[in-house]
Amino acid sequence: MRVTILGGTGLLGKALMRAWSEDEVNALGSHDVDIRDRQKVREVVKTTRPDWIVLAAAYTDVDGCESNQDLAFSVNRDGAVHVAHAAKEAGARLLFLSSDYVFDGRKTFPYETDDPRNPQSVYGRSKAEAELGLLDAIPDCCVVRTSWLFGTGGKCFPDTILKLAATRPALDVVNDQRGCPTYTVDLAEAIVRLCRANASGIVHATNRGDCTWFEFAREIIGVSGLQTEVRPVSSAQMARPAPRPAYSVLSSKSLQRFEITTPTWQDALRRYLQARD
Repeated sequence: MRVTILGGTGLLGKALMRAWSEDEVNALGSHDVDIRDRQKVREVVKTTRPDWIVLAAAYTDVDGCESNQDLAFSVNRDGAVHVAHAAKEAGARLLFLSSDYVFDGRKTFPYETDDPRNPQSVYGRSKAEAELGLLDAIPDCCVVRTSWLFGTGGKCFPDTILKLAATRPALDVVNDQRGCPTYTVDLAEAIVRLCRANASGIVHATNRGDCTWFEFAREIIGVSGLQTEVRPVSSAQMARPAPRPAYSVLSSKSLQRFEITTPTWQDALRRYLQARD
């Protein structure tokens, strides 16, 4: 199987390159192809001749999206649609990475794949509109929604917490946003298996279990053996430009249909910390 990864130099792209074996894989970063350039995307797809395209390229600065709306939509929505049309022309399958931010966070139990989209941020809207555009262009594409991504080789929540803890006696972390931390290693393995299973439709893929950011930070500090105090605060006390879903836990039922089970987020965190050392 030939696979082309767009966003191959990002946090997830690096994990995908490590996870994929027994296949011919091309990993391309933004310096290789800007997905906003429709013609360049077509040329790359024609050159690499993939059976599967994994689209992990995105503008993921959630707060930055609020002040750079045109960029957010040109990359996350329009760029994704360019890839979809190129995939369709080439007869390639497409797997697109989406987000829990397509939901409004008002539920109190896990979101299913068919729950209505109601994004509250520019980033969430750009991803939601991308999903609709892709499913319209390629009805049998695979949309993988994930959340709270962390991994080695780039900026992520555990890395930030550990760096702050090295210089501060106490950290304030929001305790009223709940979701599913997801380790790039485990997500990459799930994506490989979905492609090999010829998956289509919407799939939710995260590590098992859920927590608040405060609970996540407390676990990071505790497992690392640090003495930094972690204090729970509200989202209102830590105001950010982009609204975050208060509850964005994603149901694992769609992933289980492919007989894929992920480890718990606590287990994933321990492996991340070991890999980081």
